[in-house]
Amino acid sequence: MRAGTACSETPMLSATPRPNPPLPLPEDDTPTMVAVSGGVDSAVALMRLVEAGVPVQAMFMKNWEEDDRDGYCAAAEDLADAERVCERLGVPLHTVNCSDAYWDRVFSRFIRDIERGTTPNPDVLCNREVKFAAFVDHARRLGAERVATGHYARIDHRAGAPRLLRGADPVKDQSYFLHALDRPQIERALFPLGDLDKPAVRTLAREAGLATHDKPDSTGICFIGERRFRSFLARFVDPAPGPIETMDGTRIGEHPGLAFFTIGQRRGLGIGGRRDRAPARWYVAAKDHARNALVVVQGHDHPALLSRRLRVGDMHWIAGGAPPLPLRCAAKIRYRQADQTCTARPDERGGDTLELHFDRPQWAAAPGQYAVLYDGEECLGGGVIEGAVSDSTGAGMSRDGRLPTGRSTREASSDLE
Repeated sequence: MRAGTACSETPMLSATPRPNPPLPLPEDDTPTMVAVSGGVDSAVALMRLVEAGVPVQAMFMKNWEEDDRDGYCAAAEDLADAERVCERLGVPLHTVNCSDAYWDRVFSRFIRDIERGTTPNPDVLCNREVKFAAFVDHARRLGAERVATGHYARIDHRAGAPRLLRGADPVKDQSYFLHALDRPQIERALFPLGDLDKPAVRTLAREAGLATHDKPDSTGICFIGERRFRSFLARFVDPAPGPIETMDGTRIGEHPGLAFFTIGQRRGLGIGGRRDRAPARWYVAAKDHARNALVVVQGHDHPALLSRRLRVGDMHWIAGGAPPLPLRCAAKIRYRQADQTCTARPDERGGDTLELHFDRPQWAAAPGQYAVLYDGEECLGGGVIEGAVSDSTGAGMSRDGRLPTGRSTREASSDLE
């Protein structure tokens, strides 16, 4: 129904998730707006709240003004699926266009960061700026006092101030994408799927006769969807061809623009086999912006792709402030990465910047991506990876994926190879 240093000095936190009992669904009369996307996750989130007796409405967000240049159009199909689910559950459905907010707060920054040579993650900003900001504003105007989504994460209110916890399903856990929320945003949120895994969600949807029970999971850029990334990006970023070089400065190919590549990438380089080189695969190791050169190395475990230290800026702590530092914790430098034990230390520059010292070398840390910190089940917050620094030389990449200031590719190769 559509309605319009020393171990003794370092606090020791658990780097291994601790099992917690399922957190109960609310049994209250707080008016709640559920974000429905036309997928199975949001449908089951809505259904669980209906079954718990929570007064709910549903709202479908359109956050991207589509065109037909690449034959991609899914918003209408998703809305139709959301309508079918809401009709079956007897829940009023509203629609709202948040495309201006998405463009201004998320996508424009995504393009700026891409042009600077980093590898941004728009899903994190999308959650902070749209799903738990612009969407909340619309929900309040319709009388809702909190919002619910189909994220696989949990919120624990038992200790007073809310804590963001991992989802019970380690495969689908989405706390990584929610780390930039603050406590007031979390306090007004519900995640009804936090105690479920994906097979259980599909089973519940099928047993309830929900139309989306077998709908494939969506992937791709938040609210933009599954597109040919390079051709889509080329509509917003001008090509800037340049050389592909080895660490010793040998030119072995040409790239269409540094913006189209990320650290650790091996597909789409167009290098192929070379008689003068070993048959090992090539990987992007750095971007030399001074000469518009893409620097590549051979072998997945090449030293240029590994680092034990990361510099992380724009650090956001969900609790509102940093815990005592240095701090032993776990970190993820990409979604679905296994926990990586590390020590978080204040950076010499101060402010909201940290240095993460990992127990094991990290592979292909990409500037622009997020490093997210955990204490067992609890997500503490995270920040933007600014650069990877080697243990002994100080060589590495700056925030925009460049080689260290004042260093040529050939000079850096003596440190990293």
